[in-house]
Amino acid sequence: MIATLILRRLAIGLLTLIIVSIVIFWAIELLPGDIATEVLGQSATPETLAAFRERFGLNDPAMLRYVNWLRGMATGDFGLSLANQRPIASLIGQRAANTFFLAGYAAVIAVPLAVGLGLVSALYRGSLLDRFISSSSLAVISFPEFFVAYILILIFAAWLGWFPSLAAVTPGMGLSERLYATFLPALTMVLIVMAHMMRMTRAAIVNLLALPYIEMAELKGLRRWRIIAVHALPNAVAPIVTVVALNLAYLIVGVVLVEVVFVYPGLGQLLVDSVAKRDVTVVQAACLIFAATYILLNLIADVVGILSNPRLLHPR
Repeated sequence: MIATLILRRLAIGLLTLIIVSIVIFWAIELLPGDIATEVLGQSATPETLAAFRERFGLNDPAMLRYVNWLRGMATGDFGLSLANQRPIASLIGQRAANTFFLAGYAAVIAVPLAVGLGLVSALYRGSLLDRFISSSSLAVISFPEFFVAYILILIFAAWLGWFPSLAAVTPGMGLSERLYATFLPALTMVLIVMAHMMRMTRAAIVNLLALPYIEMAELKGLRRWRIIAVHALPNAVAPIVTVVALNLAYLIVGVVLVEVVFVYPGLGQLLVDSVAKRDVTVVQAACLIFAATYILLNLIADVVGILSNPRLLHPR
């Protein structure tokens, strides 16, 4: 039963990814203008344009190019960049690693902090501390990422001079140097996603605290923290993990603006640069990687939700 549910989710995830790949490919196909002219410039000769189209298969029917592109992506062959004719895999590899590092850095800070604040807020529900945490989280998520990023740059880079305003990292940089250089973009992402996770954790715990078995535990004289840690938190794992996974997906997919503001050499910055150069093969690959990551994390959240639900684990 559980295996069937998980396999069904996997099949739905794969189907969703194929549909997204179709949307990505055809959305780029609908862009106006000739790709060869956009990449080579107006000064390119007709012979050069014809050779460029022939080399990259731009004269082939769109359906054939889509099938070839999808087959290449499935086997790890991302093709060549139209702008510099280098393998896309080599362009994306380090950029994707930088993006995943930044998202992981933010997640390591945001997840325990959000869950902890959510528990404290639920434990002291209605108090001044609860209202302060809730109102602060609402205020932070009301601002867009770029605004939060510029405020942090103004305070910590321009006024205090504690951190660099640009997150310049290199492949040979040490971990401590990298953590220092990327602190402000990581803090921006922490502030953006933490509020959502905190509020969902608080709501899940508050709902559980109203159930009869929790009241029975209180009547038995158990401490409040023990009731939450032993009785409430395990039953709130599914909604908390779901919202954490969704926010982790956002950390990776929604990193584009943050990378642009801090000039961080990640996949989002590469995507923006490739759009400006009309390098559609890199844009397609980057978009599909973002989509696959988002779908995978949602799939993990779904599977964890199934495994943590006793009614699904024990249907009878």
